[in-house]
Amino acid sequence: MYKNIEKQTKLLLKDQVQYQEGQVVSKTLVQNEKVSMTIFSFDKGEEISTHAAPGDAMVTVLEGKGRFTVGGEVFYLEAGDTLIMPKDIPHAVFGEEQFKMQLVVSF
Repeated sequence: MYKNIEKQTKLLLKDQVQYQEGQVVSKTLVQNEKVSMTIFSFDKGEEISTHAAPGDAMVTVLEGKGRFTVGGEVFYLEAGDTLIMPKDIPHAVFGEEQFKMQLVVSF
């Protein structure tokens, strides 16, 4: 079920993806018909434009600060903060500064 990550090893999720200048970088850890889990890094000023997901999406910021717009409402999240973006509700993500997040989508 898990891929692209060591098993039976203590690790920090934020260390599983690195920053790249001018980019959003992602690393998929789980992908199946019920759930997907992906780690992202955003360079400052980078974004994922408005879209909707086919399942409820839970994000947890691992490092830095991001801006999340969900159904027109704006949320600023920092390390340790979690937000659930409901299925089919348009949302976008913007790097207020360099930041990393974990995304879990349940279908």
